[in-house]
Amino acid sequence: MKIFVKVPLIIILTAIAMFAQSKTPSLPKTVSKVDLNRYAGEWFEIARYPNKFQKKCKGNTTATYQIRPDRRLNVINRCLTSDGSEITANGEAKIVDSETNAKLKVRFAPDFLSFLPFVWADYWIISLDSEYRYAIVGTPRRDYLWILSRTPQIEEAKYQELLHIVENQGFDPKRLEKTPQNVKVLKGSVITE
Repeated sequence: MKIFVKVPLIIILTAIAMFAQSKTPSLPKTVSKVDLNRYAGEWFEIARYPNKFQKKCKGNTTATYQIRPDRRLNVINRCLTSDGSEITANGEAKIVDSETNAKLKVRFAPDFLSFLPFVWADYWIISLDSEYRYAIVGTPRRDYLWILSRTPQIEEAKYQELLHIVENQGFDPKRLEKTPQNVKVLKGSVITE
């Protein structure tokens, strides 16, 4: 009698597990290879998902990556605030997947906290054109996303192409907010030209 109860229970539990797995979204796919020497340098933020640590940023947002001798990267993020001041955040990135260099962890916490795993955030390069002019960076949970370019502006056709990539990777393109890169300070006020 016990066998008759156990077999259906095992079948039911297996079916539930299979159903749960089919509902779990797959992780975003990273690019197959990143040449960090080519990736290094200045990138302009074209669009991003809104996030709490960039809340004060009103425009002119950039990220600069510098390769260090220890194969980590210095990360320097800059933006202009509504009062015209510039915010600079200095961080560090370490490679998590050395086969592709497409999965990194980034931290902006002080060095003495670097041993704590929760100060490191995922930074996955999910799209990168062959000329290293455009990049899309996201996180496995799809809660953060950035579109980057080597130039402050991109053509609308290229932006739409990048939105298709975003959508195909399982991110919601409607959540993206464009970043003004032509912000100026005039008599203490920030204006977009």
